[in-house]
Amino acid sequence: MSTKASGTTVAAGPCPDGGSVPLGADPAGAGLHPDDLPDGLVVADETGRVVCFNAAAARITAIDPHDALGRPLEKALPLQDIEGRRWWQLTDPYGGLAIRKGQPERNLLLGGREVLVSARYVRSHPTGPVRRLVVALRGTEARRRTELSHAELIATVAHELRSPLTSVKGFTATLLQKWERFTDDQKRLMLETVDADANRVTRLIAELLDISRIDSGRLEVRRQRVDMVAAVRRHVQAQATAGQLPDRFLIRTTGPLPDLWADPDKVDQVLGNLLENAVRHGEGTVTIEVEPASSGSGAEGTSVTVSDEGPGIPEESMSRVFTRFWRGSKRGGTGLGLYIVKGIVEAHGGTVTVGRAPAGGALFRFILPVGTPAFMV
Repeated sequence: MSTKASGTTVAAGPCPDGGSVPLGADPAGAGLHPDDLPDGLVVADETGRVVCFNAAAARITAIDPHDALGRPLEKALPLQDIEGRRWWQLTDPYGGLAIRKGQPERNLLLGGREVLVSARYVRSHPTGPVRRLVVALRGTEARRRTELSHAELIATVAHELRSPLTSVKGFTATLLQKWERFTDDQKRLMLETVDADANRVTRLIAELLDISRIDSGRLEVRRQRVDMVAAVRRHVQAQATAGQLPDRFLIRTTGPLPDLWADPDKVDQVLGNLLENAVRHGEGTVTIEVEPASSGSGAEGTSVTVSDEGPGIPEESMSRVFTRFWRGSKRGGTGLGLYIVKGIVEAHGGTVTVGRAPAGGALFRFILPVGTPAFMV
């Protein structure tokens, strides 16, 4: 006996002993065994007894399939919500509202074990009795990893905010209480420090907003004409103004470059992060090369390479460079800059790679396609 739901037929036989879930759309008639599914699958018949309990369900629940098959669902799978209420009595799938189609995924307890559970009610007609109850089970490991990542992000942000905010609070309180005791030069130094720390806070908040937009796929790209060489020179000048020796930077250009339409603010973020990364974590001369990115059909975009002469990035770490919180050294930083670089470049339809420079240091190369002006999109 079988029931068809959304184009998939679920066999009523005990799936650990040979039941299958044939794929109705497969013209060859090939089937998919429930034990091949990555998630747990539990099926109960019209009487509420378990007729299918696959291997993933056994792994997730630590219940032997032979102990579950043929038993009432509420006894084979005694789920409780976080308040300790019995889940099957609470939802009443067989006697509840006849228009209900199932239950969305939620976190439930099974003998002290957390399980993500969702259910589908299969009826013979829209308001008819439940003929099959299909339950999907997933472990909570992925959710815990996400929660851990969020907790790490919060901890990083709190740590990075504490230092500049403490400085801002200290200097402003001191100036307000003892303004007359300081010379003009001392006041200027304190206010410049407050301004620099306020900029750090502003930048961190901007990074958090960018991460949120990247993760949700909502990072907007407002394309304008971008002079990449001028942008690189501007960032090198900013590094020199911040105290770096101008001789430490070498700019190489190969032209002519194609017209590049990109988001100038986002390009500035990418260049700023890569140059700061090279200055903070690298050594020696920082070389920035700007050249056309070409293929067999000619120039299609602009390539920018930033390299240094430091120790470089270990081979085993290169696959993690563009992940959150990766730090190449203990010289500070949030570990978010390169993650944002990758998100911005990919939002432009480009690519970014990491490798080893000829002098042994780190080498980052990003390529932006020519793009389409914003007014033509």
